[in-house]
Amino acid sequence: MEESLLELGTMLMIAGMGTVFVFLTVLVGAMSLMATAVRHFQPAVTNDEVTYEEVAAIAAAIRRHRQS
Repeated sequence: MEESLLELGTMLMIAGMGTVFVFLTVLVGAMSLMATAVRHFQPAVTNDEVTYEEVAAIAAAIRRHRQS
């Protein structure tokens, strides 16, 4: 028995949506794995103080950006 155009369209839609769902699931898993690896190999910096030299460098960079 031949499949109707509606059945073929539905099957194609389900296959496409399934492919996208699987791809996004794999992408989320890979990003979570990468985030865990980055946290493991590069721990967070505990020094939250900003030095005057850093403030001066940031201000100079902003000033130069606005001039150009």
